[in-house]
This record gives sequence, C-alpha cells and structure tokens, in this order.
Amino acid sequence: MADNKKKAAPSKKGALSEEQLREKRLTIITPVVSVLLALIIGAIIIACLGKNPITGYAAMLKGSLGDIGKIGKTLERACPLIFTGLAAVFAYKCGVFNLGGEGQFIMGASASAYFVLKFGLTGPSAIAVGLVVGIVFGGLWALLPGILKITRGLNEMITTIMFNYIALYFMEFLYKNVYSDQGLPQTPAMPKSAHLLDIGPAHFGVLVAIILGILVWYVIFRTSFGFKIRAVGMSPTAAKVNGFPVRTLVLLAFVISGAIAGLGGAIELFGKTPFRLADGFGSGFGFDGVAIALIAQLNPLGAIVVALLFGVLSTGGTMMQSVIGVPTAIIDIIRGLIIIFAVAGMALVKLPKIKAYIASLGKNKKAEVKA
Repeated sequence: MADNKKKAAPSKKGALSEEQLREKRLTIITPVVSVLLALIIGAIIIACLGKNPITGYAAMLKGSLGDIGKIGKTLERACPLIFTGLAAVFAYKCGVFNLGGEGQFIMGASASAYFVLKFGLTGPSAIAVGLVVGIVFGGLWALLPGILKITRGLNEMITTIMFNYIALYFMEFLYKNVYSDQGLPQTPAMPKSAHLLDIGPAHFGVLVAIILGILVWYVIFRTSFGFKIRAVGMSPTAAKVNGFPVRTLVLLAFVISGAIAGLGGAIELFGKTPFRLADGFGSGFGFDGVAIALIAQLNPLGAIVVALLFGVLSTGGTMMQSVIGVPTAIIDIIRGLIIIFAVAGMALVKLPKIKAYIASLGKNKKAEVKA
C-alpha cells in the first residue's frame, strides 16, 4: 500500500520528467561537444601545416583575453553578433526563418546616420534619436517580408535575403551620394559627443546587448506572450485551434526580430570605430547571427555565450596568425565546423531512433537500481 501511495504521489509543480531532463542536458552538451570537435580538427589542420596547435591556441587566447584592452575589443566584436543572434532566436521561436538580420541591422544603422546628419544632431539627443530610429526602421524593414508572408504566403527565407540586398544598396547610396565625406565612399563620422560611453573596457552597447539577451529570455520563457510565440513556432495549426492570433503573432515576431537587429546596427554605428557608414559595414553579421542562434539551441542566454566565443575566435585569430604564421582562414574553418557539428548534432538527437535509444538507457539504469 505504501509503495502504491508513493507511485501515485504527484510530482512537484514545474518539475521536469526524467526524459525532459535528459533532453535538456543534451541541448547543453551538443554545442559544447561541437566546439571541442571543431577545435580538435582545427588543431589537426594546424599540425598538418607544420605548426604547433597548442602555441597557436595559446596565442589566440592571449590575443583576445590577454589584457583589459583585448577583452574590450573582444566584447565589442561580439556585440553586433549578440544582437543579430537574438533577432534570429526570437524569430525562429515563432517558426519564422528570418534570414534578413543583416539587412535589418544595416537599415537601422543607415536610418540612424541619416537622421543624425540630416538634422545636425549632437550629444545625448543624437544617441537617443539614433537608437530609437534604428529600432523603428529595423522593425519596419522586417515588417515588409512579414506582410508578404501572411498575406501572399511568400517564403520568408527568400524575401528576407532579397531585402538584405536592398538595404545594402540603400546604405551604399547614402555613403556614396547623399552624405559622401568629401567625395570618399563613406559618410562623415558621427559627432564625437554622440559616441557611446565606455563602460570598463568596452562601450555601453555591450551592456545593452547582454541586458537585452536576458530580457528576451524572460519574455520567451516566462511570459504568456512568449508562450504564445513558442506555441505558434511548435504548431501553428494547434495554436490557431486554441484561439491564438497566429497571423498577428507571426507579424509581431518579424517586427520584434527586426527591431533587435536594427538596434544592433545603431549601436554599432555610435559605439565602434570608425563611427560611420562605409563599405563592409555590417557585413556577415546577419548570417553569423543565424548560426549563433542554431548553435545556442535557440536559447537567448546561450546566444550571448556563443557570440562571445565567436568574438574570441575573431579577435584572437590575428594574434595566432602573427605568432605561428598560419592564415586567419583557419579561424573561419573552425567557426564553420562548429556550426556544422552543432546543427548536425541538434538534428541527430531529435531523430526518433536516437530518442528511443536515450529513453532505453534511462530504463536500463532504473532496472539496475531496482535490482
């Protein structure tokens, strides 16, 4: 009787089942193993080039985390990646494949630069207007493919990529024609009084990025709005049957995702040298953000950690090249391998056979304990 009562006793409210705990552990282990495998293969490649991989990795760490100045540079390099990573996480949680983070990032920065230069803004007013404009125009740039998706059923992966090119050429038009700096292909630098303040070794935008990551995590996992977003992402049909406004939520996911990326663009403009629009501004940040979101298993806090890792790789790569004489392309290879292993691992652990195997391991352990 006592045993039966124990079996019938309900679990604590909010407690995860053993299967859920195993899945949660796997979501943490998969990216960690992916990073380790990528570093091991990177070490093999470095060794094949006749260089010492241990010396190379030590140089990379020294170049990115060796002193306060290098830590600040690493944080600033990771900052835009945090924003585009969070933008991708939020969209993907709603089942929206927003590949337009780069265009939204660029559009936010372009609109901020235009308003500041057009109205001659300086000081805190330039920063406040620039950041707000970046948020608004980033959101609007994502709204357009969102409308095309819910009204015409157009694939958002295609439309958001196309909008990236439009944003890129719009920025080029600004810095080559509208606000060219003495005929050079760049805009004038933002006023010195409008540069973001330094907080420790990095600019204030890094702190904003980290706080935003925590806020996005809270909204997604601790609010009813976040629950609705996740419900639509898991099954739009089931969400619609339960009375959720699916089309509105999809549109909001687009707008919020774009607003996050647009804010990142404005912060990059006001926070980092050369404080102007020019060729290459924002290049690659959008697709790196998508990769970061996938490696982080669509967890906003995980996206911050992965973005910091990418910052370490990017900043330390130059030092590794100068110390052991290998090309910085090695870093790109390692980064690519991390993405491949993480995505493949995430897909692998969700296969029915793998899930069944993991569940059987748990049952075997229970049987051993009872025996």
